[in-house]
Amino acid sequence: MAGPKDVSEASQIPVLFEDNHVLVVVKPVNMPTQEDDSRDPDLLSVLKADLKHRHHKPGNVYLGLVHRLDRPVGGVMVFAKTSKAASRLSDAVRTRQLDKTYVAVVHGKPPQPQATLRHWLRKDTRTNTVSVVKQGQPDAKEAVLDYQVLGSQDGFSLIRIKLHTGRPHQIRVQLAATGCPLYGDQRYGAAVNKPGQQLALWSTGLAFEHPTLKETLRFRSLPPEQHPWFLWSELIRDLT
Repeated sequence: MAGPKDVSEASQIPVLFEDNHVLVVVKPVNMPTQEDDSRDPDLLSVLKADLKHRHHKPGNVYLGLVHRLDRPVGGVMVFAKTSKAASRLSDAVRTRQLDKTYVAVVHGKPPQPQATLRHWLRKDTRTNTVSVVKQGQPDAKEAVLDYQVLGSQDGFSLIRIKLHTGRPHQIRVQLAATGCPLYGDQRYGAAVNKPGQQLALWSTGLAFEHPTLKETLRFRSLPPEQHPWFLWSELIRDLT
């Protein structure tokens, strides 16, 4: 149950936009999107508690989860404040009309400067891991993304990614499958990463049609100025 600690946590979460229908925020790294077995403060519960506190709501607060980010990933996210907004934004996700852009730092350099990656992925719910499998295997789902290499140095590359599907761990698994695991990814790049390194994946851009105004809203968020991101500080600033 949400409490004063959740309200305090909310003060650390930047709000990019809010109206009666949607709430757009910057998710902190290492915070679960929703409650999990860790019982750590999660973004959904923290935001609900903050809305209840700020708007003096006596009952339960509605906040719809439209999409997710993995726990180690930070960046821009949108939540629905009404059931109508949740339905329309969920439709946008399903029909690939919610435009999601990421940046990541990977080991090595992808084989092409830019390309579309298409794999079939299957999730093992027992281990919470995802693997690349052949098309047609049971529970396999298609995963598609576009990437562009923005720069390479010191054995790493900065890449921009546009997601066309939203599969669990998709970016991490697909890039690892090309031989370029993400910096800091202990799950899909343990052979080249060290324990304690922060996963270098950030949700930088989000664009969608407002569920009632029918206007396109666009939001940006940049990763923190720390290793390995600062290797490309100027390039990252240009993403705005």
